[in-house]
Amino acid sequence: MSMKTGSKLHFEPGSLLESLHDVYMGTIVGAAHSGHVVKKWFDDNLASPLLRAFSLKSDEEVHSKDGIKTLKVIAVGYGRTGTYSLALALDELGIPTLHTQHLYEHEALLTMWTNEVFFPSVQAKKITMGKPDLNMIASYGYQATADLPMALYYEQVMEEFPDCKFILTTRENSEIWFRSWETLTKSITQPVAICRQILTHARQLSYYLRWLFAVVNNDESYLTASFPLPDQQKEAAIASYEEHNRRVREKIPKEKLLEYNVKQGWEPLCQFLEIEECPETPFPRTNSALSVQVQSVSAFVVPIVCTAVCLYWAYSKFLRRKKGKA
Repeated sequence: MSMKTGSKLHFEPGSLLESLHDVYMGTIVGAAHSGHVVKKWFDDNLASPLLRAFSLKSDEEVHSKDGIKTLKVIAVGYGRTGTYSLALALDELGIPTLHTQHLYEHEALLTMWTNEVFFPSVQAKKITMGKPDLNMIASYGYQATADLPMALYYEQVMEEFPDCKFILTTRENSEIWFRSWETLTKSITQPVAICRQILTHARQLSYYLRWLFAVVNNDESYLTASFPLPDQQKEAAIASYEEHNRRVREKIPKEKLLEYNVKQGWEPLCQFLEIEECPETPFPRTNSALSVQVQSVSAFVVPIVCTAVCLYWAYSKFLRRKKGKA
């Protein structure tokens, strides 16, 4: 079951079934991430060099209903405000959306962010914002983005895509946001710390995390700290979250901004985007705090279990052959 499919299943909030579903989805997604790591290593070290040698390697484009390559919608809320659920909803509405969780699927885009924003800041040991190539994102067919870092570049978007609309996703309050944010950050730093030694995209993600934590906590020490990175600073992170939301409300014209909680469902989203046929399916719900925690564990446990089973099978087969020859 894909994350997208799983997001359409709905349970009573706080129920046992909801928790079991989150554990199940976290296990599946975590295992999928592990599979992607293996596939990425194979691709980087074996398949891609051969394909490039014969000029057969290229990133796939995504396709929208109207085929127009421009940015139409930018979700400007901080991570852990329902950005992934919103991304799935926008996809369902026919607006291809690039969420940071899938940024690594486009090597050129991740490299662009690394070269233009993340690495220069880490190298200078100073928080700098750089200037990402927004037209490059649109050139891949994406018409929307969600999550950090793009949420921070709304002023650049307004300059380069004046017709773009913005959605500020928020949580019930800052405390709830921080608890979810802290859960996420604790879950992802250790896997990145291990994988960055062997995978190029994980090394790029390590630069992103250094930069991101420095920006959110307004603390440049994250740029040089060793992995796993230090915990989030509650007061600083909450102040950053609240200041970001304040500036978004101040800088973006009201007619182009929707302040939105994903619990509100389809109606306000469809009205804002002027979509007449609003889906009757349940609004996507995914990436809960519990699911994120399980993903982190699953990403390590599933490969270990699979390896152990394979070794046991191979050893058993070896013993049978040895006994057969005896």
